Amino acid sequence: MKKLYLSDTNKKIGGVCGGLGEYFEMDPTLVRVIFILIALLSLGLGIIAYILIWMIIPRKPG
Repeated sequence: MKKLYLSDTNKKIGGVCGGLGEYFEMDPTLVRVIFILIALLSLGLGIIAYILIWMIIPRKPG
């Protein structure tokens, strides 16, 4: 069973986009671009969503 974790190896800020990219088997750069577009188009709600996801998703154990 696959679990969603913050990425320790593919991160720029908190590992959220890297973790989402690994979980959904997508390029993390594409996930980052999507987050940037959401942040720009939603007048900052994307940034709030990123921070909330960063606080909710656990780090990989070990």
